[in-house]
Amino acid sequence: MYDRPFTVLLDKDEVAGDFTLCAPTVVGPTQAVFDESANWAGAAVLMTAKAIMRDEPWSVMMRNEKAGGHGERAGAIGVLDAALWDLAAKAEGKPLWRVLADRFNGGKAQARVPTYASGGHYRDGLARGADEGDAIAAEISGYRALGYTQFKIKVGGAALDRDKARIEAALRVAGAGEALAVDGNGATDRAAAFALLGALAPYKLRWFEEPCDPLDYALLAEVSAADFLPIATGENCFSAADTRNMLRYGGLRPARDRLQIDISLAYGVPEYLRIIALLEEAGWSRTRLVPHAGHLFSFHVVAGLGLGSHEAAPDGKLLFGGYPEGVVVEDGHVKPWDAPGTGFERKANLYAAFAPLLA
Repeated sequence: MYDRPFTVLLDKDEVAGDFTLCAPTVVGPTQAVFDESANWAGAAVLMTAKAIMRDEPWSVMMRNEKAGGHGERAGAIGVLDAALWDLAAKAEGKPLWRVLADRFNGGKAQARVPTYASGGHYRDGLARGADEGDAIAAEISGYRALGYTQFKIKVGGAALDRDKARIEAALRVAGAGEALAVDGNGATDRAAAFALLGALAPYKLRWFEEPCDPLDYALLAEVSAADFLPIATGENCFSAADTRNMLRYGGLRPARDRLQIDISLAYGVPEYLRIIALLEEAGWSRTRLVPHAGHLFSFHVVAGLGLGSHEAAPDGKLLFGGYPEGVVVEDGHVKPWDAPGTGFERKANLYAAFAPLLA
């Protein structure tokens, strides 16, 4: 391991520990730049890998923050946290999943990470005469050919008959309902949620994601008590405090439901560890965590911390879709790769987007 510094742009004027203020400059093998698009600019902070591993950057970013109001700041800090963990793992010459497992999970990491293909969006622009069911079936067939065995599609944004036809088309390829989850994006009111859940219950789907407004915990508790289908929710919880309220008032069940708190929208790894501790204290297994977002950083956290599954956007042509070159999905699982950090450099289109910032 080496202890060379890196440059990250922040708007903090106080630092601690191994931090040193200086004029903006490139001072190490890697430069991570966060500019005015995230409203972060100003002083450059030098940090060593040792400081990153002690959570000092996170402590500085959170200094003087008060409780509550976990909105845009949670995502801003979460993005910086992801970049810093990538740098820390690169400094050790290890993949990020290994660093996280060694530090936070007793060295235990998943040899094969469960993953599922997320897609199945509505197709309102199909050519005349084209069948949406055929398009959905073709999409799921494509994911199956890539090695996926579990899938997720959208519901709740169209008439019930249309949603049922889409589900049946997907099931023709996916097989049993356990292989297919659906995502309502919290778009339904009470009447619509109960009507949709009642209609879909016979399919015995893997889960129904966000069956109602995700912050209406009273309604969520009603839906949960009706026990139509397993529930997945939580991507709109941006902190441990948000998660605690959802567990207290949402009526969710540890043996049935899944939680989808997004790592990088919830302040990053330090806060996620607090969320895991909170869940385990409340009787939940960390394997019930299936984080929202299919990027590479999320994969490493799932692998290193032993979480339940990775959500994948399977289309590798998308910047944050698919996996690095040479990484394959086998029987619905992905073996963690050995590139240092997140290994985003091995995903050509993603690396091309970042390359100008790293020059």
